[in-house]
Amino acid sequence: MSIKRTRATAPASPLRRSPRDARQQELDDRPRAKEEAAAPPRLQKVLALSGFGSRRDMEALIESGRVTVNGEPAKIGMTVSSSDIVRIDRRIVRLQTEPTLPRVLLYHKLEGEIVSQDDPEKRASVFDKLPYIRGGKWVSIGRLDINTCGLMIFTTSGELANHFMHPRYEVEREYAVRVMGELTEGQMLQLTQGIELDDGIAGFDVIQDRGGEGSNHWYEVILREGRKREVRRLFEALGLMVSRLMRVRFGPISLPPRLKRGQMLELENKEVRELMEWAGLPVPRAQQRQLTAREKEQAGKPFTPKSKAVAVAAAEPKVRQAKKPGWAKAFNPTTKQRRSDRNRGRG
Repeated sequence: MSIKRTRATAPASPLRRSPRDARQQELDDRPRAKEEAAAPPRLQKVLALSGFGSRRDMEALIESGRVTVNGEPAKIGMTVSSSDIVRIDRRIVRLQTEPTLPRVLLYHKLEGEIVSQDDPEKRASVFDKLPYIRGGKWVSIGRLDINTCGLMIFTTSGELANHFMHPRYEVEREYAVRVMGELTEGQMLQLTQGIELDDGIAGFDVIQDRGGEGSNHWYEVILREGRKREVRRLFEALGLMVSRLMRVRFGPISLPPRLKRGQMLELENKEVRELMEWAGLPVPRAQQRQLTAREKEQAGKPFTPKSKAVAVAAAEPKVRQAKKPGWAKAFNPTTKQRRSDRNRGRG
């Protein structure tokens, strides 16, 4: 049996509108829908976008009572807009509500410098040399102890810094280690299988002998965590003292051979975009671009920045660089090691 569909004859409801009224209501609702879609962001997200740390760090900062909004103590989850006045320790924060391409600095740390902004002893700090940022701050990606030199990375993005440092991402750290003595094959195997330290079992993912004799024996090690003095403690557990420790790579970023001690360089926008894509973080629309087939193939692999180095320490005489300066050529202790170190400003 077929059913014939007819127009409804039920009495008109007070909620029903004429087509003209419905169209007018739709136009009236558009600004409201747009406003709901662009709801004010939460405070911890805004602080992270402004370069003060990861969202988790900002939540801890808010809970500590150091953040105020319009003169009142801030609360986790509250929303803010550009008209609100946000302060951290009485310092007005320049809010960044939309993601922008962060800044990334590479610095060749010297021995004797600390990685801290507050030091009662007033020792030399890596932060003393960084350029000033209005309304934000530089976030250190990882730390190096006072006697360790090499690659330091700074950024204005708390999310990017968190991706490098959080244990769940297991980002590789590569070091050049000079020790007094030589490891046996059994000891090298032990270092990769794991050694019991005071804070648990630790070990290297990779350890390679780079040669040398006596007190000038070099090793290359790679690990995926950043415990305090972990590399030194692992060698000391086997009775070998580390005489020099240098970080040469952190994740996809290698220490540029031309970046001498005490110098820094800032990555170009193209390199920062590659770094954001490697970390899986959203790239601002204004900075998005289509990857070429070659770039897709190389995605996630280490890259060397091509930015121009900016000298921070005293100017040093220019020297002739090797045509293909690689890690082994720079750090492999051979008969020409001292000359190589002197020429490259690393001796």
